[in-house]
Amino acid sequence: MTTYTHPDVLDKGVAQGWADPIDDPRDIAWPPRQAAAAIPFEVVDGRPVNPHAPTGVRYGRNELGHWGEKQAADAIVTARLAGGRHVLLVERDDGHGWAIPGGCVDPDEDALSAAIRELAEETGLSVPGVSWVVQAARYVPDPRASDEAWMVTTPAIADLGEVDELPAVVGADDARRAEWVPADSYAVLAAHLDATYRGHVFAAHQPLLAELLG
Repeated sequence: MTTYTHPDVLDKGVAQGWADPIDDPRDIAWPPRQAAAAIPFEVVDGRPVNPHAPTGVRYGRNELGHWGEKQAADAIVTARLAGGRHVLLVERDDGHGWAIPGGCVDPDEDALSAAIRELAEETGLSVPGVSWVVQAARYVPDPRASDEAWMVTTPAIADLGEVDELPAVVGADDARRAEWVPADSYAVLAAHLDATYRGHVFAAHQPLLAELLG
């Protein structure tokens, strides 16, 4: 069985505060984490079990910093320009492709607030007064996950409607760049990323975008 935790998790992750400093999950008090989880999960012999296992990495955290579930929020912002739908995406700086702006929910922060914060941090876009639709939390098939560390996200959706010009955006924080991508369908979006940037959609966001765009 595969055991793997990326060296950055134990080095930079712990030093920067985004990784659990505990090496052995059996040393964690699991009941509080299970009670706070968005999606219920089991703990067997002191080790958390990904509800969507197997992932290919049985033990360890792979590229994620936490043990068990980590909650995130994603801001899906769409707009129509000359009748064509566009969606705002960012190119991740870790090589995993193009993604919906988003990130981890901070302690004492709700999912919508986290999505709006991450949108501003990663793209510079602020949309005061817009109506948001917050969906239920969902498991995401993150390629960085393991059977003992995984992500759950809450999507927040905002449609800016028909615009004369797409709002200016710029990649920042952990986004290499931010762009409005044609998205009349998921196939159109994927083809545009490939043809324009030789890029692809982040695997964790493929089902979500395919479901939204059709």
